[in-house]
Amino acid sequence: MPQTISHQFVICIRNDDYPASLEKRKIYEVVPDPEAEKHSQIRVIDESGEDYLYPKDYFIPVMLPKETEEAVIQAA
Repeated sequence: MPQTISHQFVICIRNDDYPASLEKRKIYEVVPDPEAEKHSQIRVIDESGEDYLYPKDYFIPVMLPKETEEAVIQAA
């Protein structure tokens, strides 16, 4: 059976100090980073297309239906 890759997404609710890198109300894909989480940060793929660390409280987690998740991933 093929392994399913789970993706995590968040919605940006703040972009203080990062208006060029983050858009409020936009969905971002999370890159797992346990070390960042220890420091209340989250690693997301931002507007540059690269992954960077941001304050965790700038985002809220969101669960997307599988079909929507696949569409978001393909659109990236």
